[in-house]
Amino acid sequence: MAERAVSDLMEGAMEKIRAMVDSNAVVGTPITTPDGVTLIPVSRLSFGFASGGNDKTTSPSKPGIWGGGGAAVKVEPVGFLLGKDGGARMLSIQPPAFSPADRLIDMAPELMDKIEGLIDKYMKENG
Repeated sequence: MAERAVSDLMEGAMEKIRAMVDSNAVVGTPITTPDGVTLIPVSRLSFGFASGGNDKTTSPSKPGIWGGGGAAVKVEPVGFLLGKDGGARMLSIQPPAFSPADRLIDMAPELMDKIEGLIDKYMKENG
């Protein structure tokens, strides 16, 4: 009986987490502006979960079952995916990078777009 009660407690907590956390919490609903730009909100999701219980029987007529559980969810906006004319890029709303390595990582998508543009231009000119 105690095993079932603790299992029910854990399952109930997990159901609450499933209700709070879905894919729309990470990648939001696309928004299209009048000029044809599509914005897709992107968030970082963190969550924690703990539960436990015990069966401490004080007497055969009074079984003592106790348990507890808890969960926490944190949704933090990261930025927007911008889509226009078949291309996409990430617009970060995070604070600026502090180290050179962080700056390089932040610049990588923009650098790849520029390289791709140069390759496309070269291919058109030299076909």
